[in-house]
Amino acid sequence: MSASAVHSLWTTAAAATDPISKIDSPKIEYGQLSPTLIVVGAAIIGVLVEAFVPRKHRYYAQLFVSVVALAAAFAAVVALAEGGYGTTKARIAAMGAIAVDGPALFLQGTILLAAMVGLFTFAERRLDPEVHGNRVDSFAAQAASVPGSDSEKAAVKAGFTTTEVFPLLLFAVAGMLVFPSANDLLTLFIALEVFSLPLYLLCALARRKRLMSQEAAVKYFLLGAFASAFTLFGIALLYGYAGSVSYGTIAQVVDGTVQNVNPALADTMGNDALLLVGAAMIVMGLLFKVGAVPFHMWTPDVYQGAPTPVTGFMAAATKVAAFGALLRLLYVVLPGLRWDWRPVMWGVAIVTMLGGAIVAITQTDIKRLLAYSSIAHAGFILAGVIATTPDGVSSVLFYLAAYSFVTIGAFAVVTLVRDAGGEATHLSKWAGLGRRSPLVAAVFAVFLLAFAGIPLTSGFAGKFAVFKAAAEGGAAPLVVVGVISSAIAAFFYIRVIVLMFFSEPRPEGPTVAVPSPLTMTAIGVGVAVTLVLGVAPQYFLDLANQAGVFVR
Repeated sequence: MSASAVHSLWTTAAAATDPISKIDSPKIEYGQLSPTLIVVGAAIIGVLVEAFVPRKHRYYAQLFVSVVALAAAFAAVVALAEGGYGTTKARIAAMGAIAVDGPALFLQGTILLAAMVGLFTFAERRLDPEVHGNRVDSFAAQAASVPGSDSEKAAVKAGFTTTEVFPLLLFAVAGMLVFPSANDLLTLFIALEVFSLPLYLLCALARRKRLMSQEAAVKYFLLGAFASAFTLFGIALLYGYAGSVSYGTIAQVVDGTVQNVNPALADTMGNDALLLVGAAMIVMGLLFKVGAVPFHMWTPDVYQGAPTPVTGFMAAATKVAAFGALLRLLYVVLPGLRWDWRPVMWGVAIVTMLGGAIVAITQTDIKRLLAYSSIAHAGFILAGVIATTPDGVSSVLFYLAAYSFVTIGAFAVVTLVRDAGGEATHLSKWAGLGRRSPLVAAVFAVFLLAFAGIPLTSGFAGKFAVFKAAAEGGAAPLVVVGVISSAIAAFFYIRVIVLMFFSEPRPEGPTVAVPSPLTMTAIGVGVAVTLVLGVAPQYFLDLANQAGVFVR
């Protein structure tokens, strides 16, 4: 058979089936995806700045690009909410990949504001004494050089700074914006990787205690890779069960309301083992991200080893994104499985609340203490997730917004207390801080009281909303455990306050560095949000209520 004959056969066969006409061009609603697109665009510009802008101008260029991008993305979220996309016009965009609805916009706004406040702590350059006449920040002079090597000493002497942290922050934020709004499992997984990988890198970049920082990053990377693998395996099983990765289709198959069953899938759709194991694996991956017991092992080591600005940003924004994704998965995809997942979540919430609170009592390092405190808070938030009512969603949204600013503020204060080796994180060194620096100690005390859930702070309003929703959702015993855990947690928060104000300061104790306006702004915003949400939370609770409805 000649080559021309084969060619003519091929073209005839192609013409007969004509697959080209069947591929529709994708319809992307750029306006509704604008917050994410702005941040991604700025991150790419940040990479180009690293490549083309002279070293001495990079810091200012990166800071400018990052601030403008986060402000513009937040403005875009507000514009979408004003345009009704959080309520009446809520819809599925990007050909079914992204949901634009109340919870998505509320969480995206929270993440962007938290990232903006976190960015100010990243950019702080006044806390460490100048090295060779150059101002330095919390990040390694040259990330690629071996700790303690000649190349590192040369980089420090030359005044190098790792300005790549700004585009890394933006890439992480971009992934976090997509994560709670993902409307199919593949988008969820891609968003998970997009925000996890920059965080693994950021954790390894501490200027002081570099080996500890790199150890934290390796632990986070290895455990995070495990969790991602579980998530991916779960996605494969759910796809095998429902024949689709779209949230809506999976929910219909779970409920048994699906139309037009593909004959090839008719056999697997009745296989509940695929559904239960797949759902359990995906939920496990998300519980790892929020730091719930028993998937919390990475939290204290990573929080302690990572540069403190990164810890603050990560503690706040990752929780917001992961709880948003968990809510959407449980409320949109698996409401038909409620009787299966609620008992498991009860168990996880109880051990998380008690485990975080009890282990925190034994901690001697302030960053580890805050890490276990964040584990306990994950348990409190899970109580709202378990409520399975509209109030449950809005209470979780409110708690996340309140918690994220307290957390970033608290870690920003930790960066100020220093001795010769950098940050003085051992609790014994905080003794008498209230006499040395009453203002810093008082601000930290406000954050600790908010963590403890004392009235007139945002922590009280958040805990009250979550526990009320849980009680009304039929989880009253869980609320009792939550209140007991809060009491245990209050003990170690108040112990730190007592240590600061009622102990004698040590003669060789740490000093409190005077920060630039950037860190002052971060701490000031934290205090303001803590007090405003504590004294007058109603407007924000109403906002969370309006935003509490998922589009299906």
